[in-house]
Amino acid sequence: MRRKIRSGSDSLSPLLCAGLLPCLVLLGAAAAPPGQADRFTADGRLRPPSDYREWVFLSSGLDMAYTDNPATTGHAVFDNVFVDPASWTAFKATGHWPDGTVFILENRLGASQGSINRQGHFQSGEVLGLEAHVRDTTRFKGGWGFYALNGDGPARMIDRTAACYACHEAHGALDTTFTQFYPVARAIAVKAGTWQDR
Repeated sequence: MRRKIRSGSDSLSPLLCAGLLPCLVLLGAAAAPPGQADRFTADGRLRPPSDYREWVFLSSGLDMAYTDNPATTGHAVFDNVFVDPASWTAFKATGHWPDGTVFILENRLGASQGSINRQGHFQSGEVLGLEAHVRDTTRFKGGWGFYALNGDGPARMIDRTAACYACHEAHGALDTTFTQFYPVARAIAVKAGTWQDR
C-alpha cells in the first residue's frame, strides 16, 4: 500500500485525518506535567519538541492504511511513534494516557536497496512528515488536539471537523488512541483492566 505524504502546520495531515497511517491520540486523567504550558504559544500553537527522538518509542508500522483504496506514493513509508517520558511513566502506573500526554508520529521514507540489504525494507534518513497529538482537557474541546508539524515553527491545531477526530473516537482501543498498534502499551492496559478491543 502506498500513499501521498503531505506536511504543513496549516494543512490536514494524511496520517491523522485521511486514515492512511496509524494516528496518534491520547486521553486520560491526571495532572499535566511541569512545563506543559511552555509547549504552546500565546495564540495556542504547539511548539514542536526538538528532543522527541529521545522519548519512549512505542511502535513502528510499514505502509499501514485504514481504507481499502489508499492514495499511493510509489514508495514505502514507515511511521514511528514516540510518547513523552512523563506520560509513559503515568501510563505504566494507571493504564491510561494522562492529561499532558504528547505523541509524535514520525514518517520516514522506506528503502530496499542499500549497503548489504537484499530483501525487505529499512528506514532511510529522510523524514517525510511529523504529526503530534496532545491531551489537554483545559485547552481542547473533547480533551485533545491533532497537529501537523512543519519545521521548527509553532503549528496550528488541525480543525476538529477533520476526519481524524471521529476516526479515533470510533476506533481507538484506549482513551481514543490506537494503542492496539503499540504492543507493550497494550499489554499494560490489558493488565490494568483499561483495554477495549476495537
